[in-house]
Amino acid sequence: MKRALIALLCPCLLAQDHPISVERPRAPIFIRPYEGASVPPIRVSNSDRLRGLIRANRLYLTVQDAIALAVENNLNLEVARYGPLLAEWAVERFQGGGALRGAASASSQASTVASGQGVTGSIASAGLSGGAGGSGGSGANNVIQQVGTVVPNFDPVLQNSTAFSHVTTPQANQSVSQTNALVDVHHNYATTLQQGLMTGGLFVVQQSESYLKENAPTNSLNPSVAPRISVSFQHNLFQGFGTAVNSRNIRIAMNQTTAAQESFRSQVLDLVANVLNRYWDVVSGNETLKARQRSLDIAQKFYDDTNNEIKIGVLAGVELPRANAELASRRQDFIIAQATVRQQENLLKEALSRKEDPLLESAEIVPLDRIQVPEEDNLPRLRELVARAMAKRPDIAVLKINDENAEIAALGTISSRLPVAQAILGAYDVGAAGEPQTVNGQGPNSYFVGGFGTALGQVFRRNYPSERLAAYVSILLGNRRAQSDYGIDQLQLRQSQVTGQRTRNQIVVSVSNQMIALQQARARYSAAVNTRTLQEQLLKAEQDRFSLGQATISSLIIVQRALVAAQTSEVTALANYQRARVSLDQELGETLEVNHVSLDEGLSGHIGHE
Repeated sequence: MKRALIALLCPCLLAQDHPISVERPRAPIFIRPYEGASVPPIRVSNSDRLRGLIRANRLYLTVQDAIALAVENNLNLEVARYGPLLAEWAVERFQGGGALRGAASASSQASTVASGQGVTGSIASAGLSGGAGGSGGSGANNVIQQVGTVVPNFDPVLQNSTAFSHVTTPQANQSVSQTNALVDVHHNYATTLQQGLMTGGLFVVQQSESYLKENAPTNSLNPSVAPRISVSFQHNLFQGFGTAVNSRNIRIAMNQTTAAQESFRSQVLDLVANVLNRYWDVVSGNETLKARQRSLDIAQKFYDDTNNEIKIGVLAGVELPRANAELASRRQDFIIAQATVRQQENLLKEALSRKEDPLLESAEIVPLDRIQVPEEDNLPRLRELVARAMAKRPDIAVLKINDENAEIAALGTISSRLPVAQAILGAYDVGAAGEPQTVNGQGPNSYFVGGFGTALGQVFRRNYPSERLAAYVSILLGNRRAQSDYGIDQLQLRQSQVTGQRTRNQIVVSVSNQMIALQQARARYSAAVNTRTLQEQLLKAEQDRFSLGQATISSLIIVQRALVAAQTSEVTALANYQRARVSLDQELGETLEVNHVSLDEGLSGHIGHE
């Protein structure tokens, strides 16, 4: 009910409830690939939970509340939430393959005619010229150089080039054209569909059409059309062959999504551990403040009693300045403890909010949980703890993924050592048709008379089929670059494996040290509790002796100071124990599990339970 009321009064407060996501475009299928995905604005407001916990200018916090606020509002964690999404989109990028596709040059089609079509085509088909447009498009389908083989483009590519031209060419030799100036009107259309294969091949289907109308009286077909349909297939035989090498980038990217989630989990784990330590610092600071308050109260009572006894003549007046000095010293300790608590509260507030909030800044934190020391820690053996750390720590998971990715990436340099060899298969069919013209008293063959439909029928009937089988081989005699790339990859892989083993060895030492630190913290806390108990008994006995005139004020002050030191030591030992417990959980990778925080809650930025 309260959250609904807040939502009605201030909808902007609920902006943070929208998860970080990427919405794909919803345009029609032909437009969708060119539309951009939409990403919601950044979340800068604090969650409703924060203000809901503030009452009468006090922020009442349990440990779980502090963790929930940190997960929902911490800006460092908000920045890290984009990492897994970036990794997911990298997978989609590599699923499209590479390298970058080329684009046919429209200018290269401007004066291209089919072989045998018109004057220029007749000259080319007779072998009297090199052709009008054979050199265009030499820069198409260039690739970007990289270490390892370049994978095919897995997204189908549809290319079309359309060119219209009007060309006038002077004819010094009129034996063929029989005109002083040859005027050509060209319409050229070319459509290509190509699909890369994961195995290392490329499948291409191309349809082209050439339309020509010119003023030469020697053309038996004018205007004329010449359609062409071709199908070709080429495949790598050695370098770049196989799904393993061509899918390596996709597999690496998919592994990286897992690594990104583990890296994010590591940041959530570190954040929760940091918030726990800051929360317990506030708790221990308040306990220290209470100890200082009790010491101040004792000093105040001692001062008042001393003053009263001086007034009735029991004590000499010289004792009052000493009691006053003790009171001033205890008051100074109390003020310092107050300032320390305020500093610790500010550090905790910094981790719990996204933006400045005057209500939060002025609120006093009231921790509702206290540090509980169990009767026994019941720690398992070191071997078992190390096994748990190896299974649960996110950095170990990332280490394994990096080693696996290095092995996958090495497939590219392994393949690049092989010779380049390709097999090429192709087949194409052509046709020709046009309006008949009488040349030297003769017309064209009636089979070629007609329009585009006539020419296209010749293509589909395969009246003029052509086939092509080719092989391409390129062998580097030295091949030092590929050998060097492979050697570097293998050395880096071994270096990474040694680094990983070093990290694992360090974890064994770290877990062992944290076990010992927890055991020592428990022993120090037990000793501090015993010392404080004894000092309380000593102070009680010394006060009784002092009231009977058997003890001096100096001895009483010494015992009071010893009690204050014992109380402070107990609080410090208690805080150190809790820090050691948090550090051990963090070392084992169990901080989130122990504190009931899931990875999904961290990614969404919202803790479901209250």
